Amino acid sequence: MHKTLSVLLISTMALSACNSWRNSSANPSNWFGSSTPSPSEVSPDDADALVPQKGDGKGLFARPDAEDNSVPIAIIDELRIDPIPSGAIIYAAGTAARQGAYNARLSRVESEELTKDGVMEFTFRVDYPDYATPQGTERSRMVSDAVNVSKQELEGIRMVRVRGQQNALESRRR
Repeated sequence: MHKTLSVLLISTMALSACNSWRNSSANPSNWFGSSTPSPSEVSPDDADALVPQKGDGKGLFARPDAEDNSVPIAIIDELRIDPIPSGAIIYAAGTAARQGAYNARLSRVESEELTKDGVMEFTFRVDYPDYATPQGTERSRMVSDAVNVSKQELEGIRMVRVRGQQNALESRRR
């Protein structure tokens, strides 16, 4: 005990005498000087220097793009446009050709001619199972979907049209 106490006391005295350690180049806190301002030259290409560049999106375990097997729904039964503060909700309901329709969606049709005429057109598409399903009652084949459209997208639009396989419904602005 006496030995360790004396070694601790001697080493404490020796270290306290080394006041020059603070300014020594052996001290890691002195390896860099203080910070100074420098002009910032950031080009638009360097703005995202740490973000990896997007490639083709195909990684080692990437799956191939799924093939779109959807078809337009048989009959469009209802088209409703409900205004909301941020734009409108376009709701469509239809009757599928047979039971089991899933993944219903309103796919927007992009065309210069439609945009020029002030028409926003959607195709109501559904997927069917690979196996045979019965036709069933009309009520059992009902499918619906809705899409949210912003005010910016509605600028210049005078008519909204939803197409199916056998018919189309449209709603005009008053």
